[in-house]
Amino acid sequence: MKRLLDILLAIIGLVVLGIPLLVVALLVRLTSPGPVLYWSDRVGKGNRLFRMPKFRTMRVGTPVAATHVLADPGRYLTPGGGFLRKTSLDELPQIFTILKGEMSIVGPRPALFNQEDLIALRTEKGVHEITPGLTGWAQVNGWRGNTSLEKRIEYDLYYIGNWSLRLDLKIMWLTLIKGLFKHAY
Repeated sequence: MKRLLDILLAIIGLVVLGIPLLVVALLVRLTSPGPVLYWSDRVGKGNRLFRMPKFRTMRVGTPVAATHVLADPGRYLTPGGGFLRKTSLDELPQIFTILKGEMSIVGPRPALFNQEDLIALRTEKGVHEITPGLTGWAQVNGWRGNTSLEKRIEYDLYYIGNWSLRLDLKIMWLTLIKGLFKHAY
């Protein structure tokens, strides 16, 4: 059921967001030298690596690390990168990884390949056995690099232990509301 919902919503998303995807791609291309997409090596279900596309918001040559650990992340942003990140428009190309089955719409966000501490904790707690998501319980509860790994795992375990279609719909709704109105997560 969850996989069918992912496919259906991803197809609807492509239809509805097709023009915005093209506009954002064009803006990235025109405002910064380099590729339109940034391919991030991420850890998926079963700790398998996959390549997750995002619209590029950082300049070519930026160190490969979670943004919150960079000394001065603002200096690496492209001209429109801050806006794309704040509105989460940089995440739109992940619709294609949802269609491929490497991601779900809702689930724990996939760890970067080099976030060894997070990967180890998720493996220990069994979080690595579910498909990562475009959004998740941790994201709608404010996590964006500003809570401990233990708290993030707590959110992931809550999601796994309480999963339901209703919870997924709630997370999608909260993602939309927080993304559109608060820009807080």
